[in-house]
Order: sequence, then structure tokens, then C-alpha cells
Amino acid sequence: MRLRDLGITIGSGTPGAFNAITDVPGVRVGHHTLNAESADGSMHTGVTIIEPRPVAAHLAPCFAGVHVLNGNGDATGLEWIREAGLLTTPIAYTNTHSVGVVRDALVAAEREMGKQHTYWCMPVVLETYDGILSDIWDQHVSTEHVQAALEDARSGPVQEGCVGGGTGMICHEFKGGIGTSSRVLSSEEGGWTVGALVQANYGVRDALRVAGYPAGSVLKDIPSPYDGPVNVGVPGMGSIVITIATDAPLLPHQCTRLAQRASIGLARVGGGTEDDSGDIFIAFSVGNSGLPVANLGHPGPATTPLKMVNNDYMTALFVAAADAVEEAILNAMLAANDVQGRGRKALALKPEQLLAAMAKVGWAPQP
Repeated sequence: MRLRDLGITIGSGTPGAFNAITDVPGVRVGHHTLNAESADGSMHTGVTIIEPRPVAAHLAPCFAGVHVLNGNGDATGLEWIREAGLLTTPIAYTNTHSVGVVRDALVAAEREMGKQHTYWCMPVVLETYDGILSDIWDQHVSTEHVQAALEDARSGPVQEGCVGGGTGMICHEFKGGIGTSSRVLSSEEGGWTVGALVQANYGVRDALRVAGYPAGSVLKDIPSPYDGPVNVGVPGMGSIVITIATDAPLLPHQCTRLAQRASIGLARVGGGTEDDSGDIFIAFSVGNSGLPVANLGHPGPATTPLKMVNNDYMTALFVAAADAVEEAILNAMLAANDVQGRGRKALALKPEQLLAAMAKVGWAPQP
């Protein structure tokens, strides 16, 4: 179940065919999910991969930019993006304690694809904390799991909810995880597509807003995974990582501006104000091809012809990014299922619960 299936729409824009980040040409998403519950411990974690192009990323770099709203989290590869403005690897989502193994596995995969070149890489790995439901200290994610996620990468509909890196995540004290959405601009606005994919693991219940309505104020009495001893954590702790993709031909500084607009979508749902949250966003553009490939000792041409979106046309892209992020977060919650781990239970936001709450706060479906 997704938000639009309930008759709830975000903004006035038009989603793409899949209403997913994969509506951006060439973008692919893959997951590998790890689930196990036993007397020995809880394992609810995994890896999600976003491929910017359907070829080895280092052979077809993309312009990219990053934005950190709140830095209570970590990531690899962002400094090189800030410096060079280029995304040259896939993007991975995982849990906090698996950043290293995922990064190393992506290095190995890139080396296997590019070993005929003199080449180095700095993979982009983003994390959020799933230690409420999963035994994070056991570091379950392995190289083989990263490879499985890479092999799973495809276009088309994207699995959401309790999959891949989002398997053990919590959002607004409901079960969270992976969510996605997209917008296609009108021909007058440029005709480009903007897609977002989130790993949502943040927020308190009563701050939740849906399409501008304070639904969380009605839902706040539903049991929370944080109920019980305080040493497991407090509501609002966690993080959210967001990737925005577009085929609009943006330069790196314009990608950074687009990444900043993820903050708006997050704020509309009720996030972005917690000290304990790592809110890290990346945006990339596939709109320019033929960008320079890192091939040390064998430089290519001295210049590269480029296209860029004029600033007068950036507003529509900003609106699309904010709307897609907002909807992606809510899709992540609605697609999830109940998950129990480490003696805690995170309940999914049920469609009937949300519709009843929205009715109580004054929302009604459009005729």
C-alpha cells in the first residue's frame, strides 16, 4: 500500500510511471535483506544499492552535490563529491556499524569492473541506526550481501518498507525503512524527472504530519517501540538519508542546491529538528554524459562540452524534490510491516489507522 492508493496526494505534480527514483532514466535500485529472530539475537538489517547509470559508475560519472542538515551520523565518499562535484560509484544504504564492510565491498566490486584501468574509488555509503530492533554490534552485513544487492539492482518498481538497508528502521515511532517517489515536470518547466529514495529512521509520533495534517496527534497513543526501559533509546533518535536523482542537466553546485530541498520534504512530515538525527542528503544528475573518467596517467580531453539548466528553471525542480521526498517518507511507513526484535516491537502504520486519523483532523478525499 502506498500513499496515493489511499487517495492522499502530496503537491500538484505528476509522478512518473513507477512513482520511484527509477523513473529517472538509467537509475537502478537493488536490495539485500537479512531477517532472523532467535534466542541468540535479532537480525533485521541489510543493504540497499542505488546505481546512477546502468554501467560501471566510474566509466560514466555524474555531477553530484551533498547537503548535511544535521551531522549526527556518518557517510563515506562525500568529501570527494564536494571537491570534484562527481559521483563515480553506486550509493549504498546500510546500518551504522556496517558502513566499513559495505564500503570495502564496493571498492572490491569497482576494482573487479575497472581493473584494466589505473583507477581508485571512494564509494558513497550512507547509514542510519537500526540497533533498537537488530543486534547491531554483531555486524551481520558481509561482502556477499553487498554483492547480492548489486546483482539485484534493476529499474522498474522499487521494493519499499522493511527491505535492504531499511529492514530494521523506525520512523515517527512506527516501522520505517525504504521509500521512494518521483515527479515529472511539464514540458513548459523542462520536462525533466526528479526521483527520491529515502531510508527513514527518525522522528517522534506526535510530530507526524501527512499532507499538512497533524495525523500524529491522533496516533500518538499507539504503542511505541521505545516504550519500556529508557536505556534502549528515546523517541526521535535515529537518522534519515536521502538520495535525489534527476535527468535535468545540473552542474555540481545546482545538485547541491537540489539536495538542500530534501530538508523541506523532511520538515513537512515532521522531521529535521532532532539533535540525535543524522540528516544527510545527496543529489545527482544524469543529464550530462561524457564527463571525465578517473584514469590516472592517461588524461582525456582538456575540456568537456556541457549543458546546464538556467536558474529560472530551478524552482520547478526544487518543488519536485521536496514533494518527492515528502511522499517517499510516507510510502516507507505505509509499505512496512510489524517487526519485533531485541524484545521490542515496531508497529507498521496501517492504512486504516492513517485514514481514520486523517478524518479526525479534518482531511477528506478530493471528489
